[in-house]
Amino acid sequence: MIDLYYFPTPNTWKVSIFLEETGIDYTVKTVNILQGDQFEPEFLKVSPNNRVPAIVDHNVLDEDGNPVSIMESGAILIHLAEKTGQFYPKDPAKRAKVLEWLMWQMGGMGPMGGQANHFNAYCPEDIQYAKDRYTNEVARLWGLLDDQLKDNDWIANNEYSIADMACWGWVTLYELQGQDINATPHLKEWFERMGERPAVKRAYEIGKDIAATPGQLSEEEKQLLYTQTRDDATDRQD
Repeated sequence: MIDLYYFPTPNTWKVSIFLEETGIDYTVKTVNILQGDQFEPEFLKVSPNNRVPAIVDHNVLDEDGNPVSIMESGAILIHLAEKTGQFYPKDPAKRAKVLEWLMWQMGGMGPMGGQANHFNAYCPEDIQYAKDRYTNEVARLWGLLDDQLKDNDWIANNEYSIADMACWGWVTLYELQGQDINATPHLKEWFERMGERPAVKRAYEIGKDIAATPGQLSEEEKQLLYTQTRDDATDRQD
């Protein structure tokens, strides 16, 4: 059994897609980041970085006999893929390609997309330099992925894998990231192909009713999401 600590975001969709694809038993534990649940002591024991997603794997125990908790979406995907032997090639060369694109998403596509989202849709100030900086970088990254998908149905080794699961959710936010998805036709075809998978549809629907809506966040919600400091997080843990 897996406990999935969840709020509907591109990073949590990665994990829910994997769980739905494999049929692993899991329980959704909602962490409403618009209400400050990410600072609750119970959650911080699982995810000290106060970010979703996180999991507790009750079938894997540490040296003290406690279920293992894992934060960071990429680490969770690798753990689950190794645990199940699914969507993660055994061949070392093929596995390296999956890891290559997973790390590309974790280090580039996600962070740059998140900043583009913020400055285009949530930032209280209109900072054109920041909008251009991140929107243009997302466009560059998407161009790279579009080239990769030119002759491939799937990102790594032309096999559906955790690399696809990692990237898909970030493309759903293309309008907030200032992207014209039609400018990357191979990426668009991949995005639509993956979106038709039943497991992806189920994963995407989880918690949809509590998702953040651009332009409709209160000042308190914005503070919880975007103006955290080390002291703020420490104070909430006390």
